[in-house]
Amino acid sequence: MHPKSFFGRLSPPPAWRVPVILILGIACGLLLQIFYVSNALSYLSDEPEACVNCHVMSSHFATWEHSSHRRVTTCNDCHVPHDNIIREYYFHAMDGLRHSTIFTLRAEPQVLLIKEAGKAAVQQNCLRCHINQVNPVSAANVNGENYKLGYGKPCWECHREVPHGRYNSQASTPYARVPVKRIVVSD
Repeated sequence: MHPKSFFGRLSPPPAWRVPVILILGIACGLLLQIFYVSNALSYLSDEPEACVNCHVMSSHFATWEHSSHRRVTTCNDCHVPHDNIIREYYFHAMDGLRHSTIFTLRAEPQVLLIKEAGKAAVQQNCLRCHINQVNPVSAANVNGENYKLGYGKPCWECHREVPHGRYNSQASTPYARVPVKRIVVSD
């Protein structure tokens, strides 16, 4: 088959060209508008303010902001795996896609619960920062064979209030003040 005849079959009839170009232009415009309104580029940063683009995270931001972790960590330091950059951005993308879908559909629960993949990331990050403060017996329970076999405890079993406090619902901090600045990622 001659290449010209192959591509000739893929092009729309002349009467369709203008409507197809208009529809593609409108679709591209809507996609760009969604990226702008959702402040999508801000999620490439490590700034905690990016997490409160969604109003449902305001209680988590407010409780973190008043915690001892505020001076040394951001949301991503605890909630995203840091063992390699590919896994980090894949996790971030999948988690962000799930969050944006749930929040766009207004299907978020009153109390946000962390998923298993998130629990594993938080556990690894607790140990990444605090391994020098964990005694060997506790380390066996929180990261060693006991934990892998299912009868060890994650760090937050004992440190329940770090860094978000005991109660993590929308009603727990109804007047939480969150920053209103928009994060813009620059080159």
